[in-house]
Amino acid sequence: MPVTSRDGSRPQRGWHRAGHDGGVADPMPSGTYVVVSGPPGSGKTTLARQIAPALGLPLLAKDTIKQALMTVLPVPDVETSRLVGRASVTALLAVAAENAGAVLESVWHRSYAVTDLGRLPGNIVEVFCRCDQRTAAQRYAARTRSREAGHFDADRTIAELWNDDVARPVAGGWLVIEADTTGLVDVTSLVARIRATAAAPSAGPPSAGRPSAATPSTGTPSAPA
Repeated sequence: MPVTSRDGSRPQRGWHRAGHDGGVADPMPSGTYVVVSGPPGSGKTTLARQIAPALGLPLLAKDTIKQALMTVLPVPDVETSRLVGRASVTALLAVAAENAGAVLESVWHRSYAVTDLGRLPGNIVEVFCRCDQRTAAQRYAARTRSREAGHFDADRTIAELWNDDVARPVAGGWLVIEADTTGLVDVTSLVARIRATAAAPSAGPPSAGRPSAATPSTGTPSAPA
């Protein structure tokens, strides 16, 4: 189902939305998908919520979808929770494909995300949240106490949460921006870098053999991630 505005109309390509400072954000190039990736606890959700309005794009977050599904589906164990999580990612990608662009936030597993994201009908810019595992583990433990039981956060193993499949960018042939989310992130500089990357010819649809360009996000810290 496409994302719609409050009056029920579907946003047009190149549409404007309010920026993070309350102003109107300049439109991103039509068909731009900003994929926010990184392991659990790396600050993806916080960062995605900041950059989406600043870019004038809707935010599609896997956990928001999963939370909604768990209100109507029984989730008796961790295996079912994993299945609902995977279904949530599938739903996220289906909604994204029906829109002219979006910020997509999830724990993206490289083993299948390259193919899944590569099916999107547009250009991808990946923002990888790099965070030391100790800090990520502390954040994860803190949120475990406040999240719904159906996530089964306490039953997840270290190997499941922080492994090579999620600890590196997906890097499926598109450009990658790395943001150090251990501390504060300069959101303004990051947004500017995303816009410049999205406008670059190499930000186009993935092609065989095209390398990614992983670059750090720099600048004076101004917002938590």
